[in-house]
Amino acid sequence: MQVRWLLPIGIGAAATVQVAHAVQYMTVAQAQQAAFAHAARFVPIAADIDTTALGAPAGWKPLIWRVQNASETSGWFFEDAVIGKSELITYALALDASGRITALEVLEYRESHGGEVRLAGWRNQFQGKSVADPVALDRDIRNISGATLSCRHLTEGVHRLLQLYAHVLAARR
Repeated sequence: MQVRWLLPIGIGAAATVQVAHAVQYMTVAQAQQAAFAHAARFVPIAADIDTTALGAPAGWKPLIWRVQNASETSGWFFEDAVIGKSELITYALALDASGRITALEVLEYRESHGGEVRLAGWRNQFQGKSVADPVALDRDIRNISGATLSCRHLTEGVHRLLQLYAHVLAARR
């Protein structure tokens, strides 16, 4: 009698593979319109950024727009990206003319876990914060179990953009 064993190829391998799905929730233009519905225009700004002074990684270059109504600045809009666990999270931050957060939107999320950071309940914690606030995870921003790295890195990214506003843009009002 001859016995043959058939072993499925890849058994166990499927259990260790995490599949990330990139999902775009909003475009930059949609986020701009949602944050500043009555803006006359969004003017791209080129800013010299001293990344070391802001504690940012080398080469960090967020996209910045001055939001204008007539000839006055009514706010600032940023597009930036941070690493979640291993993939980028693209987000947008809106500040009013005095540098207070009016909106935080997750534009694109690529991780397989931690997508709860795009829920309004978590993002709304940032409303009204400015450079004078700590904007620190587990201090004034709640963590989400299972999304710790996404929460931490988004919070750090928002803090960095507030620092950028205070050190580079506030004088440009």
